[in-house]
Amino acid sequence: MKKLLFVYNPHAGKAKIRGLLGDLIAVFDDADYEVTVRPTRKAGDAAQFVRKFAEDYDRIVVSGGDGTLNEALCGVCNAATDGKRRPELGFIPTGSTNDFAKSLKIPSDPLVAAKIAVTGDLFPCDAGSFNGHPFTYVAAFGAFTKVSYATPQKIKNLFGHFAYIIEGAKELTHIRGLNLTVQTDEETFSGKYLYGMVSNATSVGGFDGFFNDLNVALNDGLLEVVLVKEPKTVAEKSALLADLMRMNMKSRFFTTLKTRRITFETAENLPLPWTLDGEFGGEPNLAEISVIPEAYSIVVPKSEEN
Repeated sequence: MKKLLFVYNPHAGKAKIRGLLGDLIAVFDDADYEVTVRPTRKAGDAAQFVRKFAEDYDRIVVSGGDGTLNEALCGVCNAATDGKRRPELGFIPTGSTNDFAKSLKIPSDPLVAAKIAVTGDLFPCDAGSFNGHPFTYVAAFGAFTKVSYATPQKIKNLFGHFAYIIEGAKELTHIRGLNLTVQTDEETFSGKYLYGMVSNATSVGGFDGFFNDLNVALNDGLLEVVLVKEPKTVAEKSALLADLMRMNMKSRFFTTLKTRRITFETAENLPLPWTLDGEFGGEPNLAEISVIPEAYSIVVPKSEEN
């Protein structure tokens, strides 16, 4: 029989995975896999398991939120550094936001996602590198970076995209932009920015409309960049909120581009806090971000199911 390692975060989301373990293992067994189960107990466990057992299993399926998938990616990259075969990854999204699962078209129903994880198509997916640390889908700074995780689920369900705007508007009243020098292989420019996002995704924190005009492909060797300039007056703040609500990508406050590599340097060496896949990513004054082409292979719904 083929061998499968199932790594799950028992605390992800509302811990609903615990009551489904028997059913999930049955799905894997029906696909002719011999299953080994390893729950995570602390941060870093998923990365350690994937790295350690990379060559011992035909497939590794991880269950949890975006942070768990980030750890799995780190495990894959570390296994490659060790000279090991990169394992095939399946993903069952059970976190609070599951942003990247939407980009991969993996459904939120754990049992449906489990079936996809063992019967779907392998997709070679790009990733990002942030000062040498891999991330699956987004590195971001400034306003809105915590909104996706702080917005109550009831408000998200009721207002959808507008829920994020409502929560983000609270930050606009007190947050200040930072003077940055931005450099890519093609250009260098400076400005005062309220928010920045470097991503490989079609959905980040409810702001799906950011990506409609960027022709996002998750394996094109490019990262998408969105920067939001700081509004200078109360009237400009109102105009920015209006543009965000309409997802007006032609807004004078937005800068968008695609690149393989980008750096952000703060004026006067000031620290700049970042989030990586929704987790704290440090606060360096210089951030070097680049794409890792086809960093890992992840199982997605078969093409006819998309």
